[in-house]
Amino acid sequence: MPECLLFDHGTYLPMSSLNTVPTQAPSSGASLRSSLVLACPACRTLLLNKLRDSFPCPSCGFELRLVDGIWAALPTGRLKYHEQFIHEYETIRLAEGRGSGAATYYLSLPYRDTTGNLDWQWQIRGATYRCVENRVWPAVESHFRGGFDLLDIGAGTGWLSYRVALRGHRPVALDLVVNELDGLGAARHYWPVLKQPFACFQAEMDALPFAEGQFDVVVFNASLHYSTNYLNTLREALRCLRPEGHLLVMDSPLYHAEESGRQMLRERHLRFKKKYGFPSDSIPSIEFLTFAQVESLGRELGLSWKVLRPWYGLVWSVRPIKAWLKGGREPSKFHVLWGQRTVR
Repeated sequence: MPECLLFDHGTYLPMSSLNTVPTQAPSSGASLRSSLVLACPACRTLLLNKLRDSFPCPSCGFELRLVDGIWAALPTGRLKYHEQFIHEYETIRLAEGRGSGAATYYLSLPYRDTTGNLDWQWQIRGATYRCVENRVWPAVESHFRGGFDLLDIGAGTGWLSYRVALRGHRPVALDLVVNELDGLGAARHYWPVLKQPFACFQAEMDALPFAEGQFDVVVFNASLHYSTNYLNTLREALRCLRPEGHLLVMDSPLYHAEESGRQMLRERHLRFKKKYGFPSDSIPSIEFLTFAQVESLGRELGLSWKVLRPWYGLVWSVRPIKAWLKGGREPSKFHVLWGQRTVR
């Protein structure tokens, strides 16, 4: 047999084909499932498909359009608002060496960084996702026997949506960044492998372009800390979540002491200012969570939380002791927060 990769769904794909990128995006009919009901992100009016690649809003005139395989769901004013953030985010990510010209890089995520540029970060992300694979998905799948509908907020390249699709579920990927190296444009690497490409949306997490109750699972994929108001952001996610659904927060920095989070933020801004010439604070994102915030948000929103602690290795586990001995701040934690609505 020629050199191949075995994927989770049990099929082989020749290694030679993994460096071949399709030249065309999937049609709107292939990338947008018929059961998904859309709503205008500007005024919440339900959108009806009049044209193949367009959903015009009958109330405010906004038009949700398919552009290069990605549904553009950012009104013009909001795109302008995020412009500086997107520019700075892409600048930093490019300098860090993210992305690759080879499809094998994307198909290996989150378990391995084939470029070797950010091994330690992907070791963390991979351990987080393995925790979700082993402890969350089996429980959710036992409830949704026919597969579940998942919204991947902060999807990046779409690696989590890809992994979920391999398990037979129906993901939708959402992010602000759409470039072909580190944004939603990179999802094209997954299309030759999947039976049905997942839909990709450029949209804000505080103005989701979906009608109420569209998803069984909503995942904040290393993204909730970019919120400027956690209560508003989580309310919007819960609006799109079915009553029996699951809310997951992955890979957002978590602290016991708020001052530790603020110190982390100061250090980060100083480091970025020195290295890139800007602190990357064009939008007042909160950028960390505390356990007290999580508890408060649960009470306010009627959520019951489970806190899962992935194993990141012995070196990671002794970080708090080393920080205490050196008199440093509390290190960040990356627990998985698993929320469900409290039964009333």
